[in-house]
Amino acid sequence: MNFKMKTIAALALAVVVVSCQAQTATTSKHKAKAKPAEVAAKPSVEVQIESLRKDLETQINGLKQQVADRDAKLAQAQQAAADAQAAASKAQAAADAQAATASENASSASALKATVEDLKGNQTSILTTIQDEQKKVTAAIENPTAIHYKGVTITPGGFVAAETVFRQKATGADLPTALNKPTFDGANSAALSEFYAGARQSRISALVEGKTKGVTYRGYTETDFLGVGTSSNNNQSNSYVLRERVFWAQAQFKSGFTLQAGQSWSLATERKKGLSNFSSDVETPLTIDPNYVPGFVWARQYGFAAIQNGKHVSYGVSLENAQTITGGSGCPAGSCTIGGSTAGVQSSSYNNLNGTYTYNLGPDIIAKVAVDPGWGHYEVFAIGRFPHYEYYPNYTLTGAAATAGRFTDSVPSGGFGGSLRAPVLGKYADFGVSGLYGQGVGRYGDSTIADVTFDAKGRMKALETGSALATLETHPTPRLTIYLNYGEDFVGRLNTLGAGAGAGYGLLTANNTGCNIESATPPTSTTPTNGAPASCAGNIKDVSEFVAGAWYDFYKGPAGRLRYGVQYGYLDTALWTGAAAGNGYSAPIPSNIANPHATNNQFYTSFRYYLP
Repeated sequence: MNFKMKTIAALALAVVVVSCQAQTATTSKHKAKAKPAEVAAKPSVEVQIESLRKDLETQINGLKQQVADRDAKLAQAQQAAADAQAAASKAQAAADAQAATASENASSASALKATVEDLKGNQTSILTTIQDEQKKVTAAIENPTAIHYKGVTITPGGFVAAETVFRQKATGADLPTALNKPTFDGANSAALSEFYAGARQSRISALVEGKTKGVTYRGYTETDFLGVGTSSNNNQSNSYVLRERVFWAQAQFKSGFTLQAGQSWSLATERKKGLSNFSSDVETPLTIDPNYVPGFVWARQYGFAAIQNGKHVSYGVSLENAQTITGGSGCPAGSCTIGGSTAGVQSSSYNNLNGTYTYNLGPDIIAKVAVDPGWGHYEVFAIGRFPHYEYYPNYTLTGAAATAGRFTDSVPSGGFGGSLRAPVLGKYADFGVSGLYGQGVGRYGDSTIADVTFDAKGRMKALETGSALATLETHPTPRLTIYLNYGEDFVGRLNTLGAGAGAGYGLLTANNTGCNIESATPPTSTTPTNGAPASCAGNIKDVSEFVAGAWYDFYKGPAGRLRYGVQYGYLDTALWTGAAAGNGYSAPIPSNIANPHATNNQFYTSFRYYLP
């Protein structure tokens, strides 16, 4: 910086010197031309240069001082900047530390908030659970669904029913329709209608349940008032006896394996899911008629069952005690003549239609598999039966000794059946079909027509039988259910002829000419005949019925269920064809064979309250 200042000063001094010399020369020229006045003497050049030098030095020193001051201020500014930078770095570090701390605090705060929210949620859940448990305890105390007694729970159930039936043709059967006792037009009662009302189908049930580690023990009882005692009547008190409906004991293991014994629904009866034997899980038609509808395969009888219920596949086997129903024209107590002798059978094997017990070699064996694939329910099953009897092929009416002795024989019989039920139209309808076909299994059909008959030699023969039922149930609204059923029970013909007498079922010699013609003469009895009239000796071929009905729930909730039902049924019973009176049987079959049908229109109503 000093070198630059000195250079500037030297240049300035040179300029001044040159200027002074030029001024002096110019002045000398002027003075030569004129003669000016005497002037005062001026300082010399040296003096002026010295003065100028001093001025320049003074200026240079001022400039130096300014530069020094500037350098000092710049140094101060630089120091201040350095200090500011250091302070800024320190502040940044502090800010970074604070940011890290803030981030850590935010993370901690977030975690703490989440923990608090979890605690709140857990508290809410615990509070809700406590409130729910309090509600359950309160409900159990104020409105118990079961009675707790010595380690078991007792759950009552059932319903009260007030029902009516109107039939176009009188049957004298009260609420249950006697499907195997048709009223033909030839009967005196066919000209009369009938109306019955009662509460006999009201039901009482109780489930007793106890649990131990791995096993649930149950006992179940269910009764109604459809039993008939010797004093049961509608004359004044309308007293009817309590009837055994279902009584069974059960042990169910965690694996789903179940052992059950007692009177219960036959394993042949369709279930809603798996092979559960609770009455609520049995797929019965929605009919009001206590005798359901022809074609429905069922029985309630003693059975011992072993069942394995699974999520999709269930299977089981049961041993059941079913009666053997005999039908047709057999040879009891010696009525079929064979070559001058008479064949007969032990009467107790024939009279079970009167309510006595038949001689069975062993229980019926039923095996079933049920499948629940997620859409619908499907079942297949098989039945094996073992009726047996004793007969005398050469028994004589005169009491002479039998030359061929007596024989004991059995008639193994059985059949196969199945069912399917699946939703259609989404949740608004269900369609189902079920059936059973075989030899000697008529007992399991709803009409209980016949299982066996006897031929002309007194031998027991199993009859071909079949049952089929189609069902459509619709649910237009949650409260309304409309149902349609069509079913039929069938029994085949087994016709044999002896020398002058016929035996078997569906005899070709049967006189059916009077089934639908009412006699002009009064009946010999004071009571109008409700069954087949005179000259109507044929055996039942099939019983069919079309049923349409609806149930409407006025209320269904914690207080139980209140519902009303209406039903219409068209019942048709057909007999096997026979010969005209007096013609007997000859080949070809006479053209005037009668093929009678008995029809009836039935209307039911029901008003029920179910326990919750």
